[in-house]
Amino acid sequence: MKKINELINRFGVLFSLIVFILFLILVDFGSENQNANVVAATAVLMSILWITESIPLYVTSLLPLIIFPFTSVLSSKDISQSYMNSTIFLFLGGFIIAIAMEKWNLHKRIALNIILRIGKSPAMLILGFMISAGFISMWISNTATAVMLLPIGISVILKIEDEFGIERTKNFSKAIMLSIAYSCSIGGIATLIGTPPNLVFARIYKLTFPNNQQIYFGDWMKFALPVSIVMLFLVWLLIVKIFFKIDKGIVIDKTSILNEIKNLGKISFEEKVVLSVFIVTSLLWIFRGDLDLGIVKIYGWVNFFSQKDFIDDGTIAIFMAFLLFVLPAKQDQKRILDYNSIKKIPWDIILLFGGGFALADGFVNSGLSKLIGAQFVSLKGMNIIFLIIAVSFVLTFLTELTSNTATAQITLPILASLAIELQINPLLIMLPATLSASFAFMLPVATPPNAIVFSSNRLKISDMAKTGLIINFVGIFVVTFFIYFFFA
Repeated sequence: MKKINELINRFGVLFSLIVFILFLILVDFGSENQNANVVAATAVLMSILWITESIPLYVTSLLPLIIFPFTSVLSSKDISQSYMNSTIFLFLGGFIIAIAMEKWNLHKRIALNIILRIGKSPAMLILGFMISAGFISMWISNTATAVMLLPIGISVILKIEDEFGIERTKNFSKAIMLSIAYSCSIGGIATLIGTPPNLVFARIYKLTFPNNQQIYFGDWMKFALPVSIVMLFLVWLLIVKIFFKIDKGIVIDKTSILNEIKNLGKISFEEKVVLSVFIVTSLLWIFRGDLDLGIVKIYGWVNFFSQKDFIDDGTIAIFMAFLLFVLPAKQDQKRILDYNSIKKIPWDIILLFGGGFALADGFVNSGLSKLIGAQFVSLKGMNIIFLIIAVSFVLTFLTELTSNTATAQITLPILASLAIELQINPLLIMLPATLSASFAFMLPVATPPNAIVFSSNRLKISDMAKTGLIINFVGIFVVTFFIYFFFA
């Protein structure tokens, strides 16, 4: 196995370049879509390099900055903006809040209390993390949820590693990291505000079918929440029972946990400050926009601003992170965070994240996303259940390489038109596309939560790829079942 890995590392770059060149020569989308050819070849090149890890992942993420300007796909100025946008700032601000939790041991206090209340079984502990991540992601950014839970998960891993050893607890470490990432994405589908594709669907559906009964917050939860719960449970079973079987001898004596909590003492002033910032940040995210619950509508606080669209989750994240460098700490008369705290930010993951956005911009601007989406028209006449499967399959794997929001924005209008042409309920194909756009579990760049947990250095890309591939297919099956059950 070691020799195979060495060969992959040695020849991975050469192999990826050969595939890249062959793709450019052999694949032709037409003379008017030359840019789409280049972007598709770049996507294949980057995918191979990401999977083989022949060069550092963040170095691979820089390829759009080189390829797209030289091939006239996008200017250097335009593609550079993909690496530093509001979503990146959301990631950055959320991570700074997580660093503050770690610095003042708030994450340790939370982790110990989770262990104490969930039980001594590692499998049940992982389920506890998944339920927490899934629930929080229903209301706030999946990215912020993953960033906030990551240090808690790491602290639990460190504690168990100290007691049972790194080698014996390796599967547990991988399981808890993947459970955080996957449950953030799964929880996000449960509410309209949970993830951007849900809101894209609501807007496009309303504009295209104004005479149809609209999908309100409660209506969405009636079918999306069961999908989320079933997926969460199935993914938990797959992780702890199939992919990463955990040593049954690993248990935690609750007496030692109680002693650990006692040793922490009373919650400190600094912990209270960080906890307050965390809670206020969450509330600001939840109530930023209007919440239409059907019976009652809660107006978002951004309505007090004349240009409310100028403010997004990234604005909130950076503002609250800024406060952590201003608010005082009683210990040594310092601030909650200082300059040294910035050194802990995983800038390599930010580059990795930016590379995914850059590739997604290439898909959209070159017309490749539209070309792929247009292939749905060929599905006319197909049995409805196979149509749902096809839509779910294409969206699931397309989102592995592109922004789920961009994918939804490109494909949903096409699917709405297809529903009109086929004279079927548009929800039968628009909803599986929307849900599947959030079900990408194979690659670190597929979703922000994937990238965030990958920053822990507890996972290999092969761990995520092999586990995510199976879960992708499970997601396709679950989405198909529920959509057909509710709307066929």
